[in-house]
Amino acid sequence: MRYADPVLSEAPSAAPDADLARRLVAGDQEAEAELFRRLAPRVRLYGLRHLRDPAAADDLMQDVMLMTFDGLRDGKVREPERLASYVLGTCRRVVAGWRRGEQRRREILERHGQELAPAAAAGPTLDLDRLTGCLQALSARERTVAVLTFYAERSADDIAGELSLSAGNVRVVRHRALARLRACMEGDA
Repeated sequence: MRYADPVLSEAPSAAPDADLARRLVAGDQEAEAELFRRLAPRVRLYGLRHLRDPAAADDLMQDVMLMTFDGLRDGKVREPERLASYVLGTCRRVVAGWRRGEQRRREILERHGQELAPAAAAGPTLDLDRLTGCLQALSARERTVAVLTFYAERSADDIAGELSLSAGNVRVVRHRALARLRACMEGDA
């Protein structure tokens, strides 16, 4: 037996959801905004209850609201008076679909996990302690250029402006820093 979820049940308001739904179908943007304001928090709460993950609840809210508005515009919602029931049913279907997808992925991984697993690392592994030591061995300017280039993902022109150098000088410093890092990591220095 199905029961009404109190989270998605009709709330008393100035305009019933059915009137807003009809106005949305007619193209009223304010009605769409008001319906979203009313229904989206309830859908998110449903997601939090059933998925127990805030990010998944946010995704559910976006998906269900888009499906609801598309359903209204496409005439799939035959009874606008039962909009909350339509939204609840959409929530249930989406969550069930996600769970079926997760189950399928688990089954595939159980069956074919060894085939799908990446091959053991053929190349060298990164020694973070050694990298830290090698970075500390660089001069302050070389270390700054390397960090701004690879960690902050800044261009040579940006770094040049920040450090009062020419872009060409930044590239030379970066090249030398990389050569010293490579030699240090390989054990040559």
